[in-house]
Amino acid sequence: MVEVTDAMIEAYQRDGVVLVKGLWADWVEELRAGVARNMAEPGPYAAENLRPGDSGRFFDDYCNWDRIPEFERVIKQSEVADVAAKLMGSARVQMFHDHVLVKEPGTSRATPWHQDGPYYFVEGRQNVSFWSPLDPVKQASLRCVAGSHLWPKEVLPTRWLSETSFYPNPDLYMAVPDPDAEAMPVREWEMEPGDAVAFNYRTLHGARGNEAGTRRRAFSLRVLGDDARYVERPGPTSPPYPGHGMVAGQVLREDWFPFLK
Repeated sequence: MVEVTDAMIEAYQRDGVVLVKGLWADWVEELRAGVARNMAEPGPYAAENLRPGDSGRFFDDYCNWDRIPEFERVIKQSEVADVAAKLMGSARVQMFHDHVLVKEPGTSRATPWHQDGPYYFVEGRQNVSFWSPLDPVKQASLRCVAGSHLWPKEVLPTRWLSETSFYPNPDLYMAVPDPDAEAMPVREWEMEPGDAVAFNYRTLHGARGNEAGTRRRAFSLRVLGDDARYVERPGPTSPPYPGHGMVAGQVLREDWFPFLK
């Protein structure tokens, strides 16, 4: 049984991030097998996130849960929906998407600071993203800025490699900050395989490169709560989900985004 205390719920609501020990401790091998399958059979959104001169390998891919049986079993059979419901304060939990991020040993490339929310075609305060390492992590853990989910203006979404604006109207967003230089309250933890950082879609987060001698495989799951609704963005979103046919204010279509609880 995964423990979700009142203090954890309070921290999640206040800080937009909390550590959930052992969320997938019993599912680590299943997730590792799914990541191996994902890397051997990449989906259409798979990317290699290195520039010329960068060392290592930084692979990511998303929206594969319905074709990778290991991911589907973890999503549907683990306690994650119950944990999400408690953290969000939501009666229902709706699937949004999965995400795999692998930094091989000696990968110099950092995951840049960003909020997930501006890239998405969904809005609502009840949401949670779980980031879970499948290898022990110390230096390459996820880093989150506490309280950033409550900022009045969203952070500019950019393309990771080119660092250009994702949308044509960057003036609507605040510039990407430098949390270390600006002494922002950054939360990060040394983690064991199956532990998870739970964070809000509007929580600013990033990760260092992986300079360790071991891999850093991570599995992320993004889910939605009762108040989540489709919203129009000024350009293609990430993930794009072409041909979805939804209209502003609509609950996401259940045949593509099933309810887990």
